[in-house]
Amino acid sequence: MRGNIFTGINGFVSGFGLVMKPGIRLYLLIPLSINIVIFSFLIYFAYREFSGWAVAVQDFLPDWLDFLDWLLWAIFYIIITLVVAFSFSIVANFIAAPFNGFLSEAVHRYLTGENPSQASRPIVAEVIHSLGREMRKLVYYLPRVILLFILSFIPVVNLVMPFVWLLFGGWMMSIQYFDYPMDNSRVDFPGMISQLKERRITPLGFGLITLGATMIPVFNLVVMPAAVAGATKIWVDEYRPASSRELSG
Repeated sequence: MRGNIFTGINGFVSGFGLVMKPGIRLYLLIPLSINIVIFSFLIYFAYREFSGWAVAVQDFLPDWLDFLDWLLWAIFYIIITLVVAFSFSIVANFIAAPFNGFLSEAVHRYLTGENPSQASRPIVAEVIHSLGREMRKLVYYLPRVILLFILSFIPVVNLVMPFVWLLFGGWMMSIQYFDYPMDNSRVDFPGMISQLKERRITPLGFGLITLGATMIPVFNLVVMPAAVAGATKIWVDEYRPASSRELSG
């Protein structure tokens, strides 16, 4: 498989510096406010419902497998943590999608001195398009997460599911954030998936560190804008057409 995991990780880390640059840090305000509200709600909801969910899963386990209670709790906790972390990203990005698109455009302009696309849309059309693109990601995500959730209840198979969930979460994080610079450059959704798969190790490294950062309380509030900026930098450096890189270089 092509790509470099450290390119993905370094891209994410560089996003924190980029969002503080003049002309870019203004875009932090709205995403940060959205993150605070949504994350607070999801943490409260998960904390309130966790015990009930865990008991329901224990009841599902046959009596002769009672000795696996501790393992089931551990697996369930990992899965719920990953689902909450990614759900937070999905909801927050859905609401903040238009602002994330503008942030990615500002980062692209800062890095290259040019706009990502010559075919700009009116602002209302851009907002509608951004929300539609978020729905497209949701359509991609839901069937896969439902399948993984079902597999998580199958004995023996569920022992490896935390690792599968982790890889899936990292992949979905990369799709979530690379979508902004690619959409700004008018790469359609299937085209984005195809390009990410060509060097899948790079976006997977980016997605895994982004997923991990999303699980860190307080710190995760600034992950979204930093990840948008980091994904945009990787797009500019690694993915966009070579002719565009030569012109801006």
